[in-house]
Amino acid sequence: MRGLALSVVALLAGCASLPPESLETATALIPAFGQTAPGGTVNDDAADDAAIWVNRRKPGSSLIVATDKKAGLNVYGLNGKLLSSSPAGRVNNVDLRQVGARIIVAASDRNDPAAGKIALYELDRKSAGLGLLGIVPVGAGEGYGICLWQPAKGPLTAFLVMKQGDIFQVELSLGAQPSGTVVRRMKLATQSEGCVVDERTATLYVGEEDVGIWRFGAKKSDPVTPISVAKDDGKRLVADVEGLAIAAAGARGGYLVASSQGDNAFVLYRLPDLAYAGRFRIVANGAIGETSETDGIEITTASLPGYPGGMMIVQDGDNAPFAQNFKLVRWQDVLKRKPVSPSPPGASAKP
Repeated sequence: MRGLALSVVALLAGCASLPPESLETATALIPAFGQTAPGGTVNDDAADDAAIWVNRRKPGSSLIVATDKKAGLNVYGLNGKLLSSSPAGRVNNVDLRQVGARIIVAASDRNDPAAGKIALYELDRKSAGLGLLGIVPVGAGEGYGICLWQPAKGPLTAFLVMKQGDIFQVELSLGAQPSGTVVRRMKLATQSEGCVVDERTATLYVGEEDVGIWRFGAKKSDPVTPISVAKDDGKRLVADVEGLAIAAAGARGGYLVASSQGDNAFVLYRLPDLAYAGRFRIVANGAIGETSETDGIEITTASLPGYPGGMMIVQDGDNAPFAQNFKLVRWQDVLKRKPVSPSPPGASAKP
């Protein structure tokens, strides 16, 4: 059956005229290419979300920042080696943006389940260390998901998604004592988490875990009524919908990618029309295991050493016999939507 599914995927790649319904059961198998060192405790749900800073001058020195939601933030190199750890308690999701010469990292702080906050850090590109800038209080609720938006004009903006479905839009001030101003509030009906902003179109996407994906305009003057993008239908997208990421191509193209946690898969929606474009799973490659029960995901389409078409970072909920970690995938393999064979040189189960 696996060979049949892969043949269907290869056929679909060359037959763009086939209707979207033909993609429902065609799930491509994409091999992992790298992985980070294990984090947290074995048999503990700790790793959750990641963000990547791309070093445009020296791509090989790019850095991955990821959450251990029981302890804090970890920074890894592209080879998966742990470079630094910053105790922060219960931080759930993470995002980052380069603001001028500074690399600002924001994490959803859920240390107080009744009061959502944003933990702000600055990433040192040389030492790979994180320096705490401050904790910004936002509003009532348990801070769960977070994503950043840097508009062409205006302050760095965070969207903090509360576990119960409230979404706070916060304009950040990065002075000596960081602060935030809530400029808009939106609401989804049930538990929500993953979010991402497509900065090219100023569009915010949010995942309501047992319902589906919604979109809003990202501007503070935009309406607060959510617009449905995709439903958890048990076929294409299987609850829970968790991580969301944008794989940008050109001025408006590329994909919105979602973690279909219920069946250990990932779903592609073509941009800008958001048409369903297929699904895939990440499978083992030598000593690097498959992924399952994925929470957060991140994608860059910038060329990196070993990842010439970009990188997808995927939280792995079961990395036995080690603790949870993050798997690294060549984005060009996803775009091909067919199996590839080469294993990375020197791949090991525990970097």
